[in-house]
Amino acid sequence: MTPADLVLTPLGLRFLGRNLPCATGRGGISANKREGDGATPRGTHRIVAMLYRPDRLARPAAWARPIGPRDLWSDDVTDPDYNRMVRAPHAYSHENLRRPDPLYDLVLITDWNWPRAEPGRGSAIFLHQWRKPRHPTEGCIALSRDDLLWVARRVTPGARLIVA
Repeated sequence: MTPADLVLTPLGLRFLGRNLPCATGRGGISANKREGDGATPRGTHRIVAMLYRPDRLARPAAWARPIGPRDLWSDDVTDPDYNRMVRAPHAYSHENLRRPDPLYDLVLITDWNWPRAEPGRGSAIFLHQWRKPRHPTEGCIALSRDDLLWVARRVTPGARLIVA
């Protein structure tokens, strides 16, 4: 491990010498992640993309891509585009990336079950803003807005997220 790794510990998310309070999945940490189980998958995952709401915050890093009004994430295991970003209209079950609340104003996307998704293994493990301190997620890792912005300004594409 290096200081540039994001490491989930019992005390929070360690990154560049700081320990940041965070929330994880309501289903705990799992070595056998499944769609809908609410678990955060154990393992080493890479940060593969960063998305942000340009109407709500400035671009946090040069490699961040804006979230548009039609951007969605497919979570339907029968969708050929399962666990991928898609555009509206989309006939399959999906999550809207441009949410009315601030949870997805800034999103770091991991390579969990991506780019070749195995149906049912679980979609999209993001790092995003928490609903309230340490409130469980559906499997993602959530941080305060300030801490998420701090990470986003310093993390690089391909950085490792280690969930032990």
